[in-house]
Order: sequence, then C-alpha cells, then structure tokens
Amino acid sequence: MDLQTLWFIIIAFFFVGYFLLEGFDFGVGMLLPFLGGRDAEERAARRSAAVKAIGPIWDGNEVWLITAGAALFASFPEWYATMFSGFYLPLLLILLSLILRGVGLEWRTKVDTQKWRDVSDVFTAVGSWVPALLWGVAFANILRGVAIDADRQIESGLTGLIALLNPVGLLGGLTFVALFLLHGAMFLGFKTEEPLRSRVHDIGLKWLTAPAVALTLGFALWIQYDSGKPAGWAIIAAMVVSIAVGVVSLIGKRDGWAFASTAVAVVGLVVLIFVSLFPYLMPTTLEGGVSLDIYNSASSDYTLKIMGWAALLFIPGVLVFQGWTYWVFRKRVKVVAHTTSTI
Repeated sequence: MDLQTLWFIIIAFFFVGYFLLEGFDFGVGMLLPFLGGRDAEERAARRSAAVKAIGPIWDGNEVWLITAGAALFASFPEWYATMFSGFYLPLLLILLSLILRGVGLEWRTKVDTQKWRDVSDVFTAVGSWVPALLWGVAFANILRGVAIDADRQIESGLTGLIALLNPVGLLGGLTFVALFLLHGAMFLGFKTEEPLRSRVHDIGLKWLTAPAVALTLGFALWIQYDSGKPAGWAIIAAMVVSIAVGVVSLIGKRDGWAFASTAVAVVGLVVLIFVSLFPYLMPTTLEGGVSLDIYNSASSDYTLKIMGWAALLFIPGVLVFQGWTYWVFRKRVKVVAHTTSTI
C-alpha cells in the first residue's frame, strides 16, 4: 500500500468517526422541537434531558471534523484548496451553523429562564439541521462530479451553491438528515429515561424509520450504480441487515441494539461513499477539466511519512480518551422539571 492510499483511508476513517458520533448529536438537535409533552413544563424537561444527554460529549465529537480537515489540508492540499474554493458558501454555512449550535448548547444554562432555554434550543436545532443537510449535499456532489476546470477551479458563490442543489445533491442531503434523525432518536432511547424514552421510540417507529430506510437505501443504490465496485454490494448488504435488526430492536425496545444498528448504517454509508470515490477525490464533469485523485493532489512522500508517524502516535490516545469520556457519562439521563422562572 502506498502512502497516498494510506492517507485516503485515514481521512475516510476520520470522516466515519465524525459522522458516526456527530450524527446522533445532529439528530438530537434536530429532534428538540418534536419531543412533545403534556404541557410547557414537561416539554421543557424533555428538551433539557435531551441536551444533557449530548452535553458532555458533543464538543469532543466535533474534534473528528477538525482532525479530518487538518489531515486533508496536510495530505491532499490540492483537494483541500479546490473543495474549499468551490464549496465556499455551503462550507461557510456549515461553519456558522456549528457556531450557532455551540452557542445554543453551551450557553443554554447561563441564563436561568425558560425563555432563554427556548431560544438556545432554536439555535441548537437550526445548527443541527443545516450542517446535516449540507454535508449530504456536499458529499453527493463530490461523488457525482463537479465542474472543475483546467485550472482546478470551481465556480463558487451563490451560483455555485445553486448548482450543488441538484437532484442528486438533494437526495444526499435528505438522506443524511433522515439517517441522522433516526440515529439521534435511537441515541436518546439508549441514553434517557421515561417519558422521553417512549417518546423517541414512538417518533422513530411512526415518523423516522420508513423515510430513513427508503432514502438511505435509495442513495446507497445510486452510489453503487454509479461506481459499480463489487465491494459496494457487500457494504449495502451489511447496511440492509443492520437496518432490519434496528427496526426489530426498536419494536422490542432493545435500545442498545437499535442504536448500534443505526451506527452500523451510518458507518456503512460513509464507507460506501469513500470506497466508491477511490482513487478519485473530486471527479470533474467538464471535458478538458482536471479530476483530482490521490496522486495529483497529494503532498510529498516525506510529508505523508512524517504525518503517518504522528497519526500512529496520537490517534490511539485520542480513541482511548474519548472512550473513557463515554464510559464516565454512560448512565441514563433523567427527565427533571425546571423550577425556575419562565420569563
């Protein structure tokens, strides 16, 4: 295996980790307006429990994105430059949404009124819906191919954003939204107590399972049809089995299995994207344009070798620390009503 292939796999690993972990964070944030309750007090208590479930871990999950971006910049600078120039507006919207989401989650308890918590929950919801949608749009367009010219430039700005919102891009965006919603619901079922646990079971079965299954399998089959790589069928088969196990587990209220099943589906989809893409990084749709691959976009072998040793040294430590964090905060979250002012 050459260094370019190794670093393609490492970057794929970072994005798999990011979407696996941040996916349920996004799902929880998107679900906040729909958690229900008999009255305003119960609705507020359910939202607080949902936020508390991801409170200790959401920022650690975002480290995977920072690491993926840094690794991409260092190992494939041409890919980084072309993608960030052509996808400037959607990536900027993702960044602003993540900032808004961070404000909503971290500042939610800084003012002890229900009105402030409601505003913070709106920030969290918007900051979860927008990145989930735009990440799916971005990766679907990377797979489909973008208009990279001979100078390795892509039309950016509002025109570029509109071009990305094609049927395939929207399919990818809706798939990420639906799958992350289901993943978030399964996480809340796994991490919270009644009555929130039953509520997310109900949401998952009645509203999320069917669209998530249809969109995920539809998008996966489009990817496989476009790439035609034999390994893709094995990945899709694993996804089908995991989704079936997830539905059965959800019906039986086996929360651990249900959450593990959506986790496998998320991992399978991201792995399928990168397997189908390899060895390209960004194919072009223009005749006479330049398709970026792992060889014409990579840093020098010396740079990749030094980075490889650094990754070997630091990645295991990061995994151990994050695993320890999840272990410390493994207990279910109770739904407790607030007794403070609602002004």
